[in-house]
Amino acid sequence: MNDIRVKDLTKKFNDFTAVDHISFTVESGELFGLLGPNGAGKTTTIRMLTGILRPTEGTAYLGKYNIQKNPIEAKQLLGIVPEMANAYIDLSALKNLLLIGELYGIDKKERMEKAESLLKLFELYEKRHKKVKTFSKGMRQRIVVAMGLMNNPQILFLDEPGSGLDVESVRLIRELIRKYNAGGTTIVLTTHNIEEANQLCDRVAIMNHGKIVAINRPEKLKHTIQSTASVEVAFNRRVETKQLILDEVREINKVGDKLRLYTEKPEEVIPMLVNYSQSTGNKILSLNTLAPNLEDVFLILTQKGWK
Repeated sequence: MNDIRVKDLTKKFNDFTAVDHISFTVESGELFGLLGPNGAGKTTTIRMLTGILRPTEGTAYLGKYNIQKNPIEAKQLLGIVPEMANAYIDLSALKNLLLIGELYGIDKKERMEKAESLLKLFELYEKRHKKVKTFSKGMRQRIVVAMGLMNNPQILFLDEPGSGLDVESVRLIRELIRKYNAGGTTIVLTTHNIEEANQLCDRVAIMNHGKIVAINRPEKLKHTIQSTASVEVAFNRRVETKQLILDEVREINKVGDKLRLYTEKPEEVIPMLVNYSQSTGNKILSLNTLAPNLEDVFLILTQKGWK
């Protein structure tokens, strides 16, 4: 059993409450996302779930083990890739993995086989004897993720694994996250990258100011905020947003060469845009209605005072 159960988990630092009585469950084999802006409490939550920080209040179970009462047993289930983790830069890629395997008590033959297998998966086998200090940031992050997988964890915690990486490294890490999850590993992923959460996660919990403000499947979250329907339009000539202030439009954002008009009544806004085009002679190049997306939900819940 590799599920996670969290009840009223809280962490206070003096008078500051970093995590405020959050409760949620992660099912065995689920890929669960903690999504939120910087400072929302995601990393503090991960540190409590992995036994690095002791909670002020509340409980967390990893499988059948209480992380506070049975930390050794619980940690044997875990693989952890912290946000600020780094490999030992004066060791080779292979020696970094072998060291982690030794710390986990894996016998010599098995840890060599596992290390070589992971280096091949992460496309680093040809550089296995090179010191990590010669690696790019993306290659170093691949080694860090591989280190978190050396013990074949039943539960894997990934804290912003793609932060600041090149496109190729992000793609590879995402593919490997999917691969391990498909093999039955329960994964908790923290991110402020909305598209990453949308692509990878079975369910997402959105955190803000230490609280969970919404939790559901990404597609269902999109439908919780009906006021974020929008009309996206591109004109032949540049149009300033102030030129399209319409009664039924709540907000206008520029998206590349297009304008996105947020409205609860797209069926009324579209004729207004057509009238504007005809009266100004500014031809409409494209016109689409858009359903709410996860970014819309995220912005409303974290930046606009959602209660």
